[in-house]
Amino acid sequence: MNYYFSKTLKGNFNDTVEKVTAALKTEQFGVLTEIDIKDTLKKKLDVNFNNYKILGACNPPYAHKALLAENKIGTMLPCNVIVQELDSGDIEVAAVNPMASMQAVQNDALKGIAEEITLKLKAVIEGL
Repeated sequence: MNYYFSKTLKGNFNDTVEKVTAALKTEQFGVLTEIDIKDTLKKKLDVNFNNYKILGACNPPYAHKALLAENKIGTMLPCNVIVQELDSGDIEVAAVNPMASMQAVQNDALKGIAEEITLKLKAVIEGL
């Protein structure tokens, strides 16, 4: 099982970030955090890097269910979605596969939650 699923797109990087954010909203995810890797690496290490953002996406009702089922699951939240500009100029969007990450947690109550979140994140990626 892959730990992520992805799709490669043509287009502008910033427009793609906006498109991904809007697509996440259609599946009731909000973006809690946005980490600009390119900017951070430039500031901290003076390294040039392609456009690369990590979006920390959260679906509050499912996050609440997961936290009730396993109070340490917050170590795996939010669900990260990346948008990165490839050397080819294409834009790749990838999302964590919750089913893969939940395999490490021995809690049957999380399986159904992870399955539903996986379907929602796949719908976001496939719909781009």
